[in-house]
Amino acid sequence: MVDVFGGRLLVSKDGRSVDPEEALQNKVVGLYFSAGWCSPCRDFTPVLCDFYAELLEETEPPAPFEVVFISSDHSAEEMASYMHAMHGNWLALPFHDPYKHDLKKKYNITAIPKLVIVKQTGEVITDKGRKQIRDKGLSCFRNWLESADIFQNFSS
Repeated sequence: MVDVFGGRLLVSKDGRSVDPEEALQNKVVGLYFSAGWCSPCRDFTPVLCDFYAELLEETEPPAPFEVVFISSDHSAEEMASYMHAMHGNWLALPFHDPYKHDLKKKYNITAIPKLVIVKQTGEVITDKGRKQIRDKGLSCFRNWLESADIFQNFSS
């Protein structure tokens, strides 16, 4: 994930700074473009929470998957409130990091919510993560894993 988040810090739901290199190494990463004011986002976020929890908390070993939230909220307070109220225990790009604009451009984000699933290189596996989770549930993760060039024993 050096190509995507190199030289930056992410934040955890509880506000800790996290090194993306460590946190995202050898994982399939979902870039979640969303905001608390967006009703389709508020509709999908609990679905993503369940998906995330099943992959990380109910499988042994936990699946090599991480979500990074890229906020379109209007303020840092709105972002924090949305994260605490609705998000899973995933990571976020800090609200004031201008890099979010570069990410939106790079991944062609024209509407939210958008869940872009990427490889370690930042290359897109799918930009239809939201639809795939809704349509296929956990089984879509296996396809992402196969596309991600990550070698690990994972069975769902």
